[in-house]
Amino acid sequence: MQLRNTLLLFCSILFFSVFIAKDVSADDFSLCAEGNVIACTKACNNGVAEGCFNLGVLYMNGQGVKQDYFKAKEFYEKACNGGDAGGCSNLGALYNSGQGVKQDYFKAKEFYEKACNGGNAGACFNLGLLYINGKGVKQDYFKASEFSEKACNGGYAGGCYNLGVLYDNGQGVKQDYFKAKEFYEKACNGGYARGCYNLGALYNNGQGVKQDYFKAKEFYEKACNGGESNGCGYLGIMYEYGQGVKQDYFKA
Repeated sequence: MQLRNTLLLFCSILFFSVFIAKDVSADDFSLCAEGNVIACTKACNNGVAEGCFNLGVLYMNGQGVKQDYFKAKEFYEKACNGGDAGGCSNLGALYNSGQGVKQDYFKAKEFYEKACNGGNAGACFNLGLLYINGKGVKQDYFKASEFSEKACNGGYAGGCYNLGVLYDNGQGVKQDYFKAKEFYEKACNGGYARGCYNLGALYNNGQGVKQDYFKAKEFYEKACNGGESNGCGYLGIMYEYGQGVKQDYFKA
């Protein structure tokens, strides 16, 4: 049987926000959203949480300023205290990775939790990972499934993938290949190539679905095209043995 029970690793969510506030002009809105340091500084100084968040992103990525994780941390903190869930999420990411601060999984958990409660799906995903790996919290697959589901429902495909893995392995939930298939499908449709690969594996093995080599081939191909090397490998095997495709050693 193919190995498909690997959970996604930690990731941070970095993006720009668009905001509206008093004392900040429309030009400042667009300039800060485009990464203008001066405009973002003005917005942040005027109490616009999203401006502080964007400033944090600029310092984290070294865009228009010298890369400085400590300053990024300061601005994410301001954003988080101002009610910006993205700021809380990225602050959690810094504590998770130990960038600009001493690595502290417990603090990462606190900020991810705050961001997740504020509707940040990426933070829910990262919180689920902490529970999967037992970092900053006691390992708890049930809680991991809860936060992965929140992430998935919030449109974060990685959450759907991890939820699929938990159902596939029966971790924190009753093992259910049919549910695993549903969540892998959501992940695959959301652009997670590994979800496509795991979906192909279910069709290849006839777990949660009727065995169907043709469908397995389709999903392996999608995974391969999305950069998942295991998808390419198993697609090669299918061409070698003529499963779901005409046998073709050259394609294999």
